[in-house]
Amino acid sequence: MGKRDIRITILGAGISGLATAHWLHRDGFDVTVLEAEDRPGGSMVSRKDEGFLVDCGPNSGLDTTPLIRRLVEEVGLENDLIYANDVGGRRYILKRDRLHPLPTGPGAFLKTGLFSPWAKCRLLAEPFIGKSDDGYYQSIADFVRRRLGREFLDYAINPFVSGVFAGDPEKLSVKSAFPKLYRLEEVYGGLIKGMIKGARERKARRETSKQHAKMFSFSGGMQSFPRAIADTLGDRVRYGCEVQAVTRSGNRWRTISRNGDGLHEIESDIVVSAMPAHPTASVFKGVDPQLEQHLGAIYYPPVKLLFLGYRRSDVGRPLDGFGYLIPAREEKSFLGAIWSSTLFPGRAPKDAVAFTLFVGGARSPGLPDADADALNRTVISEFSHIMSIQAAPIFSMEYLWPRAIPQYTLGYIEHERYFQQFENDYPGLFLGGNYRGGIAVGDCIMQSDLIYRKISEIDA
Repeated sequence: MGKRDIRITILGAGISGLATAHWLHRDGFDVTVLEAEDRPGGSMVSRKDEGFLVDCGPNSGLDTTPLIRRLVEEVGLENDLIYANDVGGRRYILKRDRLHPLPTGPGAFLKTGLFSPWAKCRLLAEPFIGKSDDGYYQSIADFVRRRLGREFLDYAINPFVSGVFAGDPEKLSVKSAFPKLYRLEEVYGGLIKGMIKGARERKARRETSKQHAKMFSFSGGMQSFPRAIADTLGDRVRYGCEVQAVTRSGNRWRTISRNGDGLHEIESDIVVSAMPAHPTASVFKGVDPQLEQHLGAIYYPPVKLLFLGYRRSDVGRPLDGFGYLIPAREEKSFLGAIWSSTLFPGRAPKDAVAFTLFVGGARSPGLPDADADALNRTVISEFSHIMSIQAAPIFSMEYLWPRAIPQYTLGYIEHERYFQQFENDYPGLFLGGNYRGGIAVGDCIMQSDLIYRKISEIDA
């Protein structure tokens, strides 16, 4: 059977599904992508209004793998690719209503007021701390407390986890959510020793650590990326198609979807789901009820994005960095803020500046039921105080994600093992998306490439 004879249906036109479709279509496979929305991109949503460019989902990506640049070039988007302003390397942490730059070197660490002298001395003990007996079943909070101490957890890792996962470090698995961090202990015996030795491995693989990777976006916002991929696929991407079920059809798979014309069926040799966990659980429940239980157990906390525009002259604080994150101990109503117009050009009109604030996450699971106007007033008041802003915003936009980011919680390894078992038990079915292999844009693209290579081996 040749490539053109292998029919592949991909569920979901987010970056994961579209990247998988692109690799396969490029190699001559017969690919169809089904998307419930009327647009590509999934969580990548970019909107322009009154001269402001708003990214309602991911604001940027990290250039951690050469696959990103390759995909950008193959879809003709290289002229729209932009990298963040160099000041984006400076990140702040809020402590007692003051913004402290997160230290990035030994000298800055010794001088910072973010950590007490005791916490700084505690770090010196890290190379002498042994491995944990908990293995896969330890939280990132337990891991960091043991290796680095409580203050480092409270004022470095806690805000970082909220900024990346909108999650709770007491509940996230260090092995599943931060596998490279876990590996430093497992392989090298410690974080400091591992960071030094692990740099050699990344160089050999031509990978860049997330701490040192360049931050990128596009002149038209992040949605430009999936839109460009979808454009190369043309009518192979079908919008407004809500997938109802996948069932076995002899030696093939039948995908049933609904659009404005009613129900439709597609028979294919291979089905790749790149949808979030919960719709995937519903679609495959007739194939494997146990898979439904694993997918249904994955928690996605709610997150609201609040985008604010101000006159530049109204902002009393220098905008000399990426933005800031807020530790849970500070008890604020939002998780942090990105200084959007500082990072990338074209995010605000002339003489204006733009900020992206994040609200909710695992700290506020009741966010969807909260009084939105009252919450916004509180958030803007706290933000204005931190940033020395006396005036009201001249522009605002909000976007609520009731289920935002999959949480790789304690015991997630059992889900991961079952996903692999599911693919082994049901040849021709593949599971992708950001609940497997990492939530970052680069992680999704690497996972898509892995699925593409698995399917290519079937043909071989």
